[in-house]
Amino acid sequence: MSKYLRRCLLALLVSSPLVAFAGEPSANDMRSLDGQVQEIKSDVLSIASELNTLEERLLFPSHTEVSIFVSLAEDEDFRLDAIELEIDGELATHHIYSFKELDALQSGGVQRLYTGNLTTGDHQLSVKMIGKLKGGKDFTESGIFTINKGIKPSAVGIALAGPGLGSDGIRVGDW
Repeated sequence: MSKYLRRCLLALLVSSPLVAFAGEPSANDMRSLDGQVQEIKSDVLSIASELNTLEERLLFPSHTEVSIFVSLAEDEDFRLDAIELEIDGELATHHIYSFKELDALQSGGVQRLYTGNLTTGDHQLSVKMIGKLKGGKDFTESGIFTINKGIKPSAVGIALAGPGLGSDGIRVGDW
């Protein structure tokens, strides 16, 4: 729990009026106290949600944010085992696919592979896919692409298709 969240919780507890007991608490006093505790819990959850939103805005300002998504082209029968993504020569992410993830991609799903910050301008995107062909033979395909990051948040799509086509089997474009 962050220091800020602890301070907010402490402030809520200190500022919240609690029932003063003179001797044994009555059932009404206990219900009142329980209601106050539930209110405090609700306030703390609300503050935590707001903090998460603020943290996301600080980490990924809208003018530098880029998200990269991956999908499989229709009717592809290869098994994607892993994908590696480099941006400007630096490893951005490497993902190994589970059976459920691969099944979702083969059913037309889209996966958010990466979210990060890029300055405006051109950037080099290197994509490498590793998998198996229908007959069980291993394959590796890769391609290098140039993407342009504008002032607005960017969404880039990577569509994987047809091992053996080289970089033509990997298509990259704006979404």
